[in-house]
Amino acid sequence: MANYNKTEIGNLSELGTKHENGKAFLHDALCLTGCEISVSFMPAGVKLPFNHKHKQNEEIYIFLKGSGAMTLDGETVEVKEGSCVRVLPVAVRTMEARTALQYICVQAKEGSLAQFGMGDAELC
Repeated sequence: MANYNKTEIGNLSELGTKHENGKAFLHDALCLTGCEISVSFMPAGVKLPFNHKHKQNEEIYIFLKGSGAMTLDGETVEVKEGSCVRVLPVAVRTMEARTALQYICVQAKEGSLAQFGMGDAELC
């Protein structure tokens, strides 16, 4: 048995046609145990038709292409290629794409990270 998993989600610009709602979820595909990761494509002019929040997971959005805005607890936050946004579980959120947006969203339980970077590494 290998100590890794691999999946293919295809060309990022084609996520909207190959995956439901333009999102490729990696939890099941990679057998993730500590987080959920989604890779998303949102066409220009699209706005999520709902607000939501989480019970325990914070979300980290990493914007790869495009521009848009997130509404976080009623405040508009502009996003573009290179923007990174952490959203606490209790924050009410929604998003809209001004130009086509490509982004990664990482969901993990708030406060659960015990070690990171070289603090969790062993040189072999």
